[in-house]
Amino acid sequence: MSSLITEDEISDETAIVWLEDIDELDYVRQSLDRLATRCGRPPYRRPGRLVGYAELSVAAKASRSSGTFRRRVFWLNPNDRASRPEGLYRTGAPAEAVDPRTIAPCIKGYKTERSEGGPPSEAMQELGIDRLLQEPNRGRFDAR
Repeated sequence: MSSLITEDEISDETAIVWLEDIDELDYVRQSLDRLATRCGRPPYRRPGRLVGYAELSVAAKASRSSGTFRRRVFWLNPNDRASRPEGLYRTGAPAEAVDPRTIAPCIKGYKTERSEGGPPSEAMQELGIDRLLQEPNRGRFDAR
C-alpha cells in the first residue's frame, strides 16, 4: 500500500514516466515492485492498466538475494473511478491510491480531496494548494 512506502525506499528515483495524461485521473494506485531493471517500461501482470513507473539512478543497488530493484509502478484497476465514474469508487479511493499530481521522483504522493472524490476544501483553496495541484506534473509523459 502507498501509505507503507517510505521516502528512503524511493530515494534513488530520477524520473517518473507517465504512459497516460494524468490530468484526467483523480487518483492512481502505487506500489513498489521488484523489477529486473532500473529503467524502462516494466512488465505488467495485474488486471487493469499500467499508468506510469519510476526510473532509478545508476547508483541504485539491486537486492543481494534476488538481484532485483524496487521501483514504483502506478496503475488502475478496471473498477477504478477512471473507468467506472459511478462505480465502487465514485467517492473514496483504494488504500494504495494517491493523487498523481502529488507524485514526483523521491516523493511518494498523497491523497487529496480530489483523489477521494470531492472538490478541493476551503483550506486547500485558501492556502493555494488546489492551484499547485493543477500545475504541470514534475514527471514526463511518454505516450508509448
